[in-house]
Amino acid sequence: MRAGPLDRRCSLLRSEEVRRQGGGASVAWVDAGKVWAEITLPTGRIAAVAAQLSTVVTAEIRVRFRKTIVAGMRVVCGDTTYLIEAALPDKARAMMRLLCSNVPNP
Repeated sequence: MRAGPLDRRCSLLRSEEVRRQGGGASVAWVDAGKVWAEITLPTGRIAAVAAQLSTVVTAEIRVRFRKTIVAGMRVVCGDTTYLIEAALPDKARAMMRLLCSNVPNP
């Protein structure tokens, strides 16, 4: 039996606003479920940000379709965290392509 291309178990995280007792709010990342995923790293590039060089690695993650997956969520696979920039379903709504960027160690 073969595992197929969806061979990585990843966690989905969504942001949630948490009110502080003294006023104000902060953002917390809460678990939104687990998915099986295929991760490909089609590009890696270096971008100049504020006169510094920072490495930006983009990834394409394929998962089974879920209508709850939206841009702005995070995907955690092992010790790497990705920010979903775009969630693109296929025509049959069977699979989704998640176009992601790396999040510096959160």
